[in-house]
Amino acid sequence: MAKQLITHVQKRFSDVDSFMHVNNIWQQSYFDMGKTDFYTTVLGTTGVFDKLRIITASTHTDYYDQVRLLDDIVVVTDISRIGTKSMTLHQRIMCGENCLTESSSVMVAFDFELQKSVAMPEEWRSKLEEYLIHS
Repeated sequence: MAKQLITHVQKRFSDVDSFMHVNNIWQQSYFDMGKTDFYTTVLGTTGVFDKLRIITASTHTDYYDQVRLLDDIVVVTDISRIGTKSMTLHQRIMCGENCLTESSSVMVAFDFELQKSVAMPEEWRSKLEEYLIHS
């Protein structure tokens, strides 16, 4: 079974809108918290701050239920696909066993000196494969 990284989310009062739920824009920031936690935990600062980094190429989000201020939520992160230059990060905002929001993001290995996408380093691939969901 694939590993999953669980990131605890501390909501702020400002995250809640007049409908008394967490606005979908803030939910995207929760997914970003999960991404940062995932990359630094799995790859160290390498995938975030070096000349070769992981960048977002595409995202898709489905909203299944409301996230409320008092909900105890976490972001669960794993990987649904690893390609030559990219991977698809799979994330869920969970409240207990309930998936409230689900997101998939295509992430690309990008060389900032060359300004182009490159093959994912084998060192990254071996670490990321531990989080790959096998369907």
